[in-house]
Amino acid sequence: MDPPDGIEEESNKINLTLINGTGYVFNVDDYMTLRQQHRIVGALVGTCNMRGWSANDCTLPLELTTYETRFLVESGVAQLVSKQESLLRVPAANELAKYHELLEASFTAQADTLKSAKLHETECNMSKILEGKRKKLLKAGVPKADIVLEASQILQETADNFVFERNNAPLEIACAHTQTHAFKIVDAPAIENALKYKVFCDFWTRGYFVTAGDAFGADFLLYPGDPLQYHASHIVILLDTPIIQPLDMIAKVRLSVIVNKICIFAYFGEEVEGVDGNEEREVHYQTVQWEGNREKFGAAASAGLRSQES
Repeated sequence: MDPPDGIEEESNKINLTLINGTGYVFNVDDYMTLRQQHRIVGALVGTCNMRGWSANDCTLPLELTTYETRFLVESGVAQLVSKQESLLRVPAANELAKYHELLEASFTAQADTLKSAKLHETECNMSKILEGKRKKLLKAGVPKADIVLEASQILQETADNFVFERNNAPLEIACAHTQTHAFKIVDAPAIENALKYKVFCDFWTRGYFVTAGDAFGADFLLYPGDPLQYHASHIVILLDTPIIQPLDMIAKVRLSVIVNKICIFAYFGEEVEGVDGNEEREVHYQTVQWEGNREKFGAAASAGLRSQES
């Protein structure tokens, strides 16, 4: 059956869900593909159900920057899709039935898990439980010879008395939708800062992992490998003009020295005529490195970025 007007069929591209003007990833396989094969990191913004939100312990979904989203769309790796119409419409009867079926299965799974945990806890504390019941019976006047307590009996009582309160049960919100939804392919987000996008694409092409550099007062951080395994080697700072005030340069370079990273300044040069005849502006880079870090990073590695033009 052909899809409705304006609804696109799925392709082998990764679907980035449009939210707040950029792409989000809800599927763990898509997330791993972007990270391992395409060096796109993004930011995990989900909450771990059991422990609550933590800046160092986040889960899916993955929020991409507008630069990452546009780059993935333009490179053909992904497509930006909008599910607004599909998700805001009134669900059909079969969709509601499926939802309640999944909800019931979730409650059943939670009840089984909690019951198993309760029985395991009872087994671990069986000696204390038996001793407590024995003392209670003796205090009630039951003769010691008449007291017969068995572990199997205690476990059976625990299982029979277990009650699962649905009103207090945590609601499991699946990261990826359990049901497929129709979507529309939309245009990639507009880029407000042409220099920032061009620098991002350039360093990605050079083989780096490129992430936001806000934590270090920069525009980008460059990693030689996955940020989970490597420290950033460079910080990239964008300049509106090739001229930077001495105090600003000292502040940025000193920061890079403190965090053991090489500082790169990026700015647009003069407009030149491109291959297609249109005027283009090349990106120029100026690398500033403390001499004490030369041996650490290697002279050859730093020379590859020193005073480069792209």
